[in-house]
Amino acid sequence: MKTVTRSTCCYCGVGCGVLIEAEDGRVTGIEGDPDHPSNFGRLCTKGRSLPLTMAGHAGRALHPEVRLTRESAREPAEWPDALDYVAARFADVIERDGPDAVAFYISGQLLTEDYYVFNKLAKGLVRTNNIDTNSRLCMSSAVTAYKKSLGADGPPTCYEDIELAHTVLFAGSNMPYAHPVLFRRLEEAKAKDPSIKWIVVDPRRTDLAALADLHLAIAPGTDVALFNGMLHHMIWEGSIDPAYIAAHTNGFDDLKALVRGDTPSMAAEICGIAETDLLQAAEWFAASPAALSLYCMGLNQSSHGTDKNLALINLHLATGQIGKPGAGPFSLTGQPNAMGGREVGGMATMLAAHRDIGNAEDRAQVEALWGVGAGELSARPGLPAVDMFDAVAEGKIKAIWIACTNPVHSMPDIERVRRALRTAEFVVVQEAFEQTDTVPYADVLLPASSWGEKSGTVTNSERRISRVRAAVEPPGEARPDWWIANEVARRLEARLSPRQRHGNEQSDGNHDGSGNAPSLFPFASEQDVFDEHRTLTVGRDLDIGGLSYERIENDGPQQWPFPSGAAKGSARRYTDGLFATVDGRARFHATRYLPVAEPADARYPFRLLTGRLRDQWHGMSRTGRAGVLFNHAPEAALSIRREDAARRGLKDGDLVTVASRRGRLVLPLETTEDLPPGTVFAPMHWSGQFLDSGGINEATIGAVDPDSKQPELKHAAVRIEAAKLPWRLVAAKRGDVLALRAAVQPLLAERRYASIRVEADDLLVVTAADIDADVPWTERLHDALGLARGDDLLEYRDARRGRAQRVAWDAERVDGFLLTGETSPAAALIDQIRTGAPWEGPRHAIVLLGGDGPQRARAPRDRVVCNCKQVTQSQIEQAAAKGAALDELKSTLGCGTVCGSCVPEIKRLLTATTPA
Repeated sequence: MKTVTRSTCCYCGVGCGVLIEAEDGRVTGIEGDPDHPSNFGRLCTKGRSLPLTMAGHAGRALHPEVRLTRESAREPAEWPDALDYVAARFADVIERDGPDAVAFYISGQLLTEDYYVFNKLAKGLVRTNNIDTNSRLCMSSAVTAYKKSLGADGPPTCYEDIELAHTVLFAGSNMPYAHPVLFRRLEEAKAKDPSIKWIVVDPRRTDLAALADLHLAIAPGTDVALFNGMLHHMIWEGSIDPAYIAAHTNGFDDLKALVRGDTPSMAAEICGIAETDLLQAAEWFAASPAALSLYCMGLNQSSHGTDKNLALINLHLATGQIGKPGAGPFSLTGQPNAMGGREVGGMATMLAAHRDIGNAEDRAQVEALWGVGAGELSARPGLPAVDMFDAVAEGKIKAIWIACTNPVHSMPDIERVRRALRTAEFVVVQEAFEQTDTVPYADVLLPASSWGEKSGTVTNSERRISRVRAAVEPPGEARPDWWIANEVARRLEARLSPRQRHGNEQSDGNHDGSGNAPSLFPFASEQDVFDEHRTLTVGRDLDIGGLSYERIENDGPQQWPFPSGAAKGSARRYTDGLFATVDGRARFHATRYLPVAEPADARYPFRLLTGRLRDQWHGMSRTGRAGVLFNHAPEAALSIRREDAARRGLKDGDLVTVASRRGRLVLPLETTEDLPPGTVFAPMHWSGQFLDSGGINEATIGAVDPDSKQPELKHAAVRIEAAKLPWRLVAAKRGDVLALRAAVQPLLAERRYASIRVEADDLLVVTAADIDADVPWTERLHDALGLARGDDLLEYRDARRGRAQRVAWDAERVDGFLLTGETSPAAALIDQIRTGAPWEGPRHAIVLLGGDGPQRARAPRDRVVCNCKQVTQSQIEQAAAKGAALDELKSTLGCGTVCGSCVPEIKRLLTATTPA
């Protein structure tokens, strides 16, 4: 029977509502929920492809696995045994070395209920604050700046402001890629009112920057200088709001004294932009009826991320551009539930409901609400992500539990993380997918349910809480994350010493009639968890005492605060000018520009930037399962300015070594005009599941912001050299891509360069390069791909030319191939397999492709711009050359008519193509 389940997308912080179609226990389709206020039925290309990521169970973690020694392999285990083992090992470490000898590293992709149980397990039962989250890597600078300036975490804005703003300042955000559904709303607003100004601050000329009214292509890391220079001009020209400053803020005089020396000319020189552009940005912002700033990882992922956020918030406070429709500093959340994790205190530096670990009154409130002994919660902040893994490497943390995240790919300087997990005494990985770089380090693998299989809540970027609902049962023995944590917690309660388990034995009300303390983990359902969570928020800035599952069911997703008795949540905060500080006033902070942690120098002359692609998500454990999402960008590559490449004798497609002071990797090169001189860019997504290396974080730096502890993932100094790897291989095979990936992936690390890419949902391609040929490795790759032998394999060898070709057949169709030495025929063979057309002519003629034979190798496949309609770049350019405008392209080719994620790129291609 076909069912439709209302739920929420599991990707970015937009929080799109979805309708999941399922039949016979399988997710079969998806549509945007037209009634959800976050997206009104829109979905991006990633969201629309979610059913494809659930096709089949290959690559999923299906059963608990345990290994008793590091020398042995993990073996399947029953759930009770695996849970008992985890509890026993953690209890042993806690009793022997103390509670701070264990740690939990969790994820902004968990549901709020999952997060809550983990937080209570760590802080309420174990009594350690060593619980942090991968949100530390994306949003902690924004959190810290909001708290320092406005008094509390959480954006003061809402999505409606996107449509009401008259000036929009984008800072460190490629919004069409990272938050495409929200960007649709901006596009529509600007189409209705072309007088709306877009200012884009980004070193790269992204698709967003190409559409801007003003692109400030600042040098990487100079945001504070830019914002201080803008504020200097606003003060000088009298375009600030003195009445607002006097009535609602503190600290302006100190800031004014600082920026007196940050003249626009000096700031422009530091930033590498024209002073007139800086002045224009300041004037548009200050004079606007409503100025909105939208910012993301480009500001946050920096060793000065908090200062960058504060300097931008200073502009809003100085001009009164906050607390009114269309205005305010709006941090766009990177993960679906980073906000929910902060609400429950699921980070090393905070307690539940935005309470502070260092505040004795806050700790006492949580102790009373949780029923633990007075004074028993730890007053010592836990170790944030980078410090946490350093402590594991140093042996200070003996046991670590990692849930729903992949630090061996996502952390900076990932070799440090590998060393830490090799050193750890005990590693638990709780994960839905087996194919991640972190899973091999697990002593225990706990299989978790994934999107479409679990229930609970998430909070999006505008503080809106939505329900997540299960449409199908999880595969195998996978279980909800909250359930797994809850079951281990119950067992751990029974194993810990009475004082550790029950707290201060003199405390009142902490024991039942039998003399035993009631369990801290009485939860029988995710609703039980949510109900306890909301009781902790009552009276706090994020009060959701009036919200319940039933209320969301009846009235739809709601924003916080939503106190008891409220009819609906609050869209905007600080509309009355009263802030969440002790005196009700916002605080200016004098932010001084400081250079990036690792500037370029003679040895490492290039500045490395990292970022997102449009159709991939984080480490691709989910999006990497859908072949269609590789069409826009099929493989990892390093982008470099064309002149910089030519100066070094490099060209498109060359393999280059990217080296930093920490690590190195090899990537193919692509040239562009979209980067400033001396700057290179690499996407963050590719990991050891697709490369011989762990991806670009082999090279990034682990320096952290002193306030937010967020690492510097955006800026590192690197050098670029040609990779002298003359031996080349290209192979491809049609079949179950996930199974093929699993078979091939262990071989990748044995080559100087190796890469997997998905050319279609049933076609995997492997590319490799090295100094010399390796015949045994080639044979192992042949077997891993399952290429045919005997009569179904046509083989050609030319030892003199170092050339070997193997073509596998399925009847009259090409089923796979393996080429070494001369690999130019690969593009034509891939195209032959993809189309599925029967081979015409004698079979032996196929081995002459690309040489002197009857059919020369065709050019590489045309890049797909519109995934929904499979429209290529050449189709768009050819139509544009004939004078077609956007509306005509939509009507004739269909591009941009489904999810709209491709529209910014189409507009850019139209601008770049001159009609004949």
